[in-house]
Amino acid sequence: MKRSIETLLVTGGCGFIGSNFIRHMLTASPAVKVVNFDALTYAGSQANVSDVAHHPHYRMVHGDICDRDAVRSVMQTGIDSIINFAAETHVDRSIREASLFVRTNVLGTQVLLDVSREFRVRRFVQISTDEVYGSLGPTGAFTEETPLAPTNPYSASKASADLLVRSYMHTHGVPALITRCSNNYGPYQSPEKLVPLFITNLLNDKPVPIYGDGRQVRDWIDVRDHCAAIERVWRRGRIGEIYNVGGRCERTNLELTYLLLELLGKPRLLIRHVSDRPGHDRRYAMDCSKIEQELGWRPQRDLESGLREVIAWYQANVDWVSQIRVGPTTRSFSGEHHAVSSTRDSRHCRD
Repeated sequence: MKRSIETLLVTGGCGFIGSNFIRHMLTASPAVKVVNFDALTYAGSQANVSDVAHHPHYRMVHGDICDRDAVRSVMQTGIDSIINFAAETHVDRSIREASLFVRTNVLGTQVLLDVSREFRVRRFVQISTDEVYGSLGPTGAFTEETPLAPTNPYSASKASADLLVRSYMHTHGVPALITRCSNNYGPYQSPEKLVPLFITNLLNDKPVPIYGDGRQVRDWIDVRDHCAAIERVWRRGRIGEIYNVGGRCERTNLELTYLLLELLGKPRLLIRHVSDRPGHDRRYAMDCSKIEQELGWRPQRDLESGLREVIAWYQANVDWVSQIRVGPTTRSFSGEHHAVSSTRDSRHCRD
């Protein structure tokens, strides 16, 4: 007999998108309980879910998805579905040290799939990325049929995880689905990432670093729209399918930076061009026709209004930013000095 309340295991729920998804589900779905399973590395913080910590349908479990015993233990508490956000995601970190990405993104996903099979979960949703498709030319967009062609260790590890998910669907009948999303922005995003890094720098009149010529194109989506898409896929998506998710909002990095400068009333002289990332993908674009036609999902927020809200959030949450930027240090950058995270040079940002 089906339980009236369904329990989701959200792995990586203390990260940016995972924490927003938990918040979304607890607000939108009173018949859902959430167990947040997170290793609490540099990429995840309980500060991201402090506002829901005492929610009656929320529970936090500190654990690593690579730890099979820990995952089995939490599954024994009664889990119906798994939404896997847990991943190493910073491209520049993967270029410097790929082994952590293989461990978490590939081996960790394998553990979750094995346990999903053992405990016969109702649904397993793998949260992936548009980066698994590689780089596009000036026209066209990624569809779910686009061949995988990752170009850096991060995207290669995510593509490997996707292939594992598909193999477990085919070989073992694991009821899995995959979502691949474009660049997200929103509250609780690490200051290492492009939008929050630029916002927090500009609020303090500090320079913003642009890789190369800044003409790289990305498709931007508000994280709240992404979370709504994930819920729709979990509830109504066809088992075994892949769903692309995007904002239908392509901008070059320079265009995005100009918009942030305009919204914050800052001069363009704060832009600093820095050496480009090795193998930097030139353009991503998502064709979201499948999820729009099959599941009736569409992004609801335009970029300018979404960024206005995000700027207001970072202005109102300076303590959160300080807490996330553990151990600030001062480094020289283009003739000026500014505080950056002790775990990463501020010039490096996922775009």
